[in-house]
Amino acid sequence: MDAIVKNFPLLDDTSGRPTQKEAEEAVRVLLRWAGDDPEREGLKDTPARVVKAYKELFGGYELAAEDVLGRTFEEVAGYDDMVLVKDIPFFSHCEHHMVPIIGKAHVAYMPNGRVLGLSKIARVVDIYARRLQTQETMTAQIAKAIDETLAPRGVAVMIEAEHMCMAMRGVQKQGSTTLTTTFTGSFQADPAEQARFMTMLRGFK
Repeated sequence: MDAIVKNFPLLDDTSGRPTQKEAEEAVRVLLRWAGDDPEREGLKDTPARVVKAYKELFGGYELAAEDVLGRTFEEVAGYDDMVLVKDIPFFSHCEHHMVPIIGKAHVAYMPNGRVLGLSKIARVVDIYARRLQTQETMTAQIAKAIDETLAPRGVAVMIEAEHMCMAMRGVQKQGSTTLTTTFTGSFQADPAEQARFMTMLRGFK
């Protein structure tokens, strides 16, 4: 079954987004709810710091993967084999509990006459990581963005991550890792290409 991938519209000033002041007041409410005093010295500047941090941590809502992937290169001297960028570190946040997801992404594609600058792949990972996420959705979003923008012969994405919603709360199982994959095109159609992707991932350090 194909994953359902939602591309959320970018927010603008007319979207009903709360003001900076309203966001800071929301943090003060949470501090009071947690049982602390937002007016004490150590917490006075915390609401402003939290809002500033959230603007950075969730900066992916302000960016579109299509803009990052727009520039490609055709001078590849006939190269048409797999391009793999592995071990791309990322930090995201679980959309269910808003606690961190810490992991790394591995992204490969089969060129179809054009290639991407390697930094673009890492930037796409960051765009989707810097949103409230599930790992499954993020994996599919990365693959879909590259597939639709570059139109390669196939895309393979694997994400390995630890979820703090499992480590810090609930079952509290530290060190457990979740793996998700999405394959399109030749990777989806040919199990041998999937196996080669996995071998390349595990075969060199």
